[in-house]
Amino acid sequence: MINGKAGALEKRMIEEGVDSSADLYITADAGRCGVFQSKGMTQSGLTSAAIKSAVPSNFRTSHWTGIAKRARIVYYSPERVSGAELSGLTYESLADPKWKGRIVIRASNNIYNKSLVASLVKNNGKKATAEWAKGIVANMARTPKGNDRAQIMAVAAGEADIAVANTYYLALMLSGKKGPEQQGAAKKVKAFFPNQNDRGTHMNISCAALVKGAPNKNNAIKLVEFLLTPESQEHFVNNTFEFPMINGVSANPLVVNNIGLDFKQDLKTKVSSYGAKQTDALEVMTAAGWKEMVKAKKKFISDIDFKKSSKGCTPCYLECKKIDKRINDRKISEIKTKEVPHILKVFDF
Repeated sequence: MINGKAGALEKRMIEEGVDSSADLYITADAGRCGVFQSKGMTQSGLTSAAIKSAVPSNFRTSHWTGIAKRARIVYYSPERVSGAELSGLTYESLADPKWKGRIVIRASNNIYNKSLVASLVKNNGKKATAEWAKGIVANMARTPKGNDRAQIMAVAAGEADIAVANTYYLALMLSGKKGPEQQGAAKKVKAFFPNQNDRGTHMNISCAALVKGAPNKNNAIKLVEFLLTPESQEHFVNNTFEFPMINGVSANPLVVNNIGLDFKQDLKTKVSSYGAKQTDALEVMTAAGWKEMVKAKKKFISDIDFKKSSKGCTPCYLECKKIDKRINDRKISEIKTKEVPHILKVFDF
């Protein structure tokens, strides 16, 4: 098994092509699986009776299937948001001017947001969603930054009244696994499920995709079937705080007691539309001025100009001299991997 970031894993499988040893690609978000399929990197085969009986049709295709569920919901400050304001709240109504300066949400290039907006394009059309996106941008309390937990913390800190984030993040924070500060912040917000009076709350999945050319296709299918058994589902709900995909397994108590299970899920919108409408979603967000998250450029040892190291900072200067001595007259490619940690130990790369 190989673990890694979604982008890196996909890049590797695409580059390896027919030489790839990958059988299954397990990742978060149906939008990712849909786009990966559109690149010709998956194959049909997840159609066994066991899979079909376990997974509702809107959460699967023949190429990939959901193995756990999550909802993208609203978190609010009970001190600053009234029950009357929340009554009948929908994703669409978050664009209402009454929320001006009160909403925090992640950047437009975040996959969870791309899938949420793709679902709105699917249900309401691209033109209407484009106008909605303008309203969301106008209502933002700040320029998008940080992950889902950062949005919840912003509400707890009083920077905003409403946050949009996935369900499992609140439970993760409440568990204490992310430290006492986040645990305390999570206790200051409440969860709300939008669109309860129409199609239901936006749902997404963790998915398993059958990779094209999988050398062990039959075993890969069997593994997916195993991931949909009560034993595996118990693992998901108690370690990722997601909702189980199958019936008969209870969500983690932190989810049950602080988020709840009694809500209407959107079972109308097929999650396959998240990949199909992803380009439209990103276009409407970009046009509305919904900012992207720009990743900081990684620094490499080759970026350091040791000749310009300032003698004003003696410790840094001395360390730079040590590094200079270690790599002097050698190409970067000649440096052995085992040397790198020691060479860079005083720098925060």
